[in-house]
Amino acid sequence: MGSLLYIIGAVLVALWLIGLLMHIGGGLIHIILVIAVIVFLFQFFTGRRSI
Repeated sequence: MGSLLYIIGAVLVALWLIGLLMHIGGGLIHIILVIAVIVFLFQFFTGRRSI
């Protein structure tokens, strides 16, 4: 299950970078994705598991 989450995360980051480079979508989605990455990294380094 964990590897599936990493695959989904990698796909989302790739799509986000494509959207950022091609100026597709608003700035809000980029802010939300950055916040999600920060929360993920915080949970990863503190060792807490929510799933």
